Amino acid sequence: MKIVHASPGFGTALTESQVIDFLSSSKLNLQLGTVDDTGKPNIHPVWYYYENERLYVETGKTSKKVQNVKANNNVYFCIDDERMPYKGVRGKATAKISEEINQILPFTEKICLKYTGSLDNEIAKFLLEGVKNGFSVILEISPKFYSTWDHSSGITA
Repeated sequence: MKIVHASPGFGTALTESQVIDFLSSSKLNLQLGTVDDTGKPNIHPVWYYYENERLYVETGKTSKKVQNVKANNNVYFCIDDERMPYKGVRGKATAKISEEINQILPFTEKICLKYTGSLDNEIAKFLLEGVKNGFSVILEISPKFYSTWDHSSGITA
């Protein structure tokens, strides 16, 4: 896992175990950056699941983010806590689209459990039904590096 310090001179970079913990336990939205067919950037706030150094996002097959990734699979991502002391992880990545229901369903279940705490609520049922009916895909995001920051320690030399 390649980690760089996002704000040298202020705070510290997260360690590998801190990155894994932050991405695994955080219920913050991931801000996914893609580029559309006119070359303009698009930001997509999404729920995600982190596993084996990859980020997984469930989304509709016809969504703008899927259209953009099909044309250009280079993406940028950011998950940051706006509460002080500021902390976060961002980076450049490549995204791969999976349309196989047997691959989408387990990740969608994990995402629903992470953000809603259950598979027995309206949101989870709606998302899982969409997967089962073939309306969804999973974006598998493979970071090239993690640019991190933790401002709890203040200014550093």
